Amino acid sequence: MEIKRLDWPLNLSIVFLMAAGLLSLTSTAPHLAGPQLLWCLLGFGIIISVANFDWRPFAARPWFSRGIYVIAIVFLALTYFIAPTIRGVRAWIVIGPFQFQMSELAKFALILLYSSFFAKGHTGIAHFKNLFLSFAYLVIPLFFVVIQPDMGTALILFGIWFCYLLVCGIKWRHLLAAAVIFSAIFVFMWNGFLENYQKDRISALFHPERDPLGVNYSVIQSKIAIGSAGFFGKGFKQGTQSQLGFLPEAQTDFIFSSFTEEWGLLGALAVLAVFFTMIFRIIKIGIFADNNFSRFICLGASLLFLLHFVLNVGSCLGLLPVIGVSFPFLSYGGSNLLINSFLVGMVQSIALHRRFQ
Repeated sequence: MEIKRLDWPLNLSIVFLMAAGLLSLTSTAPHLAGPQLLWCLLGFGIIISVANFDWRPFAARPWFSRGIYVIAIVFLALTYFIAPTIRGVRAWIVIGPFQFQMSELAKFALILLYSSFFAKGHTGIAHFKNLFLSFAYLVIPLFFVVIQPDMGTALILFGIWFCYLLVCGIKWRHLLAAAVIFSAIFVFMWNGFLENYQKDRISALFHPERDPLGVNYSVIQSKIAIGSAGFFGKGFKQGTQSQLGFLPEAQTDFIFSSFTEEWGLLGALAVLAVFFTMIFRIIKIGIFADNNFSRFICLGASLLFLLHFVLNVGSCLGLLPVIGVSFPFLSYGGSNLLINSFLVGMVQSIALHRRFQ
């Protein structure tokens, strides 16, 4: 194992985010801190283990990425039929004391598949066949995620596909056509698929003062938590909104608000600085990678983390609807953390096995 040659600024950024999340959990939900610590240790072990495996030979084997994709689709389908309903969503397969969200595997599978697909076909992405095929790869997991229903994951899957197209140089006329098509799809989903509570969350974004004890309650409490923090925060276990139970989902969806309330603007800026350091290191590794597959893996990892970040922090600030998206490596939960760790391990493997090293 060549641990010294890993990108340690990237590793330390992740350790910092994990530690900040554990600190917040210890304050607001001590009973979750122990399990999360185990997930963090397992996740970091995955990063080190996966990093020492050379993934480059698999770039030339489409069966590998397609196989992972098929496995993810099968598990997503099984989830719909056998998973219990938890918080109104059938998204977790429960095995004893463990719950695994199979849509997290779908995100990883889609990044792997698109990295292989666009590595060979990105120069011809404007061809209708390539556009249609890339969209077809998206539609299947998107369908199973929508019927769970999990709009947060659906947006992330769509965002991954769309951002890959942008990077590959899709033409503006195709973007315009796509905008028209997806506007029509949104109208169709609004009238046929979205639950009333999901519609209310979207509508609440444009009416933040409406129903302060209902649909806007969580966002209002999040704003109070962040706005009352000051520069240094209220201190460990001193956050009124999170400690007194006013802030819902303070361990997952609103952990950034909870952390900011106790550690202030200084703590929030530290988390943001470390997060973007992580993104910068991943992009830098991708820039210096020696093949397109590796570059697209780094692109996919950075896109996934950025999409999660934008949707999570945006909802905490009331800039986006609350759709239940976690903050990478900060929020409580094992499924997201382990998949993210696997992706970072692949990125570290790319850094470790570059030919010029």
